[in-house]
Amino acid sequence: MEIQLQARVMEYKFHIMVAIMVTASLVYAAPRIVDILAYFWPLFASTAAFLAMAITFGGFQQPSEQSTADGLMDYVTHNVE
Repeated sequence: MEIQLQARVMEYKFHIMVAIMVTASLVYAAPRIVDILAYFWPLFASTAAFLAMAITFGGFQQPSEQSTADGLMDYVTHNVE
């Protein structure tokens, strides 16, 4: 089994080397996580505030007895019981 794996790796060694080099170059060229957070902090803050207000004022919806998918299918097919 190990010999088959080694033969398979040697068969695709060029592809593996290219994948490693592309991954390394993308990691090197990628921005730091701090820069990403600094750029998107208004979006994160507004989303957190919206979720907090939605949970505070709206609460959590209790699960219904009927499946949501069944109700949606009845609505779409105009099946009214």
